Amino acid sequence: MLRLNEKRALSFIPSLYLVCLFLIPTLIMIFIAFREPGDYGGVAPLITHINNSTQLNLTLDSFKFASTSSFIWQLFLRSMAFSIITTIFCLVLGYPLAMMIAKSGKKYRDILLLMVIIPFWSSFLVRVYAWMIILGPDSGVNYLINKIMGVLGFSSVNLLYSSFAVVICLIYINLPFMVLPLYANLQKHDDTLIEASRDLGATRLQSFLKVTLPLSLPGVLAGSALVFIPSIGMFVVPELVGNNCSLMIGNLIKQQFLQTENWPLGSVTSIIMTLAVLGISLFVGVFASRLKGLKYANK
Repeated sequence: MLRLNEKRALSFIPSLYLVCLFLIPTLIMIFIAFREPGDYGGVAPLITHINNSTQLNLTLDSFKFASTSSFIWQLFLRSMAFSIITTIFCLVLGYPLAMMIAKSGKKYRDILLLMVIIPFWSSFLVRVYAWMIILGPDSGVNYLINKIMGVLGFSSVNLLYSSFAVVICLIYINLPFMVLPLYANLQKHDDTLIEASRDLGATRLQSFLKVTLPLSLPGVLAGSALVFIPSIGMFVVPELVGNNCSLMIGNLIKQQFLQTENWPLGSVTSIIMTLAVLGISLFVGVFASRLKGLKYANK
């Protein structure tokens, strides 16, 4: 009985934190989604008195508008595309890097890990502004690429304020979130399994595909979730390095709350994005749970 009380006492603070900062704000957002927008921003009064009658101002208009607006769905699909591209590139770049770190000696491993973590020591905005300088019209990168494009017979391009700049910044910012879970998984692998597969005649590629990759699926899924979920709601990066053709759903949500001040529509858009992310995560989780490699890795 004492142990049960101890567990409850230890879980009280985390539970209170989740209820106050996640559950209650989510319920408030859901409630606002059914309200009417106010004449001067925010939401209209919940109860109004007209001709000695009381009227409850709840409506589904925001849901109807969001579900039929081609602009909102365009932003949502663009956000999905940017997030998927970012996740794929982070996985392609992060997997070899994580494997190299995991297979390195302890002396070099700590240095390599430090290099991955160092970007977190600087401000998020400073890193984005650095990319604005790198991709700017007067930068050496922009000059070199346009020089090559001219030699190949193509017209010059603007790297900054484009979808390309948005994706590049998203990859750079989220790459450590892919590397760290993969490294934590890969360093736990038993090297004798690789040696056994090689003794049985498997090539390096076959050993990787049959042994290393299936065992690393938990790290792949964790890293992909850590990259995909923040990317789809990102609004700072598209606002700083993108243009009107590269805005994402996060920019619309921010606009509805802070500029247009249409809180019901902003809440509905947030709910749609959250449900979509949860649906995709559930689908990927169910699909991944059926993989034999993942079942073995979780044992």
